[in-house]
Amino acid sequence: MGLEMYLDLNSQPCRSVFLFAKKNKIPFEFKHVSLFTGQQHSEEYAKINPKRQVPAIKDGDFTLSESVAILKYLARKYQTPDHWYPNDLQKRARVDEYLAWQHSTVRPHGSKVFMFKVR
Repeated sequence: MGLEMYLDLNSQPCRSVFLFAKKNKIPFEFKHVSLFTGQQHSEEYAKINPKRQVPAIKDGDFTLSESVAILKYLARKYQTPDHWYPNDLQKRARVDEYLAWQHSTVRPHGSKVFMFKVR
C-alpha cells in the first residue's frame, strides 16, 4: 500500500503538503476530504485522524497529521534535496524556526483573507 494524502486544497496547510510532494515527485494517492461539507467530521475519517483535521497521511499502517510534521516526515523518508530540510543542524534549526513562526503568525491571519472572500 502506497502513501495516501488526505487533503482539501482550499486549506493552506494541505496545499503546502501537496505542493511539496508534487515538487519532489513523491508518489501518493490523493484523497479529497471536503471541509466545506464537513467530511472531516465523519466516523470514517476519524479512523485516519482522530483529531478530524486535514492534512493527514497514511503510509502503510502509519498515520500522521499536522502539516509541519508531515513535511518533515516526507523530507526525511524521501531524502529530498538538502535545500528543503538541510542536514546541517543550524540550517535545519533555521527552517524549523520559520515553520514554527509561519504556522503561529502568518497562517492564522492569511486564512482570514480567504474566508472573507468566500463569504
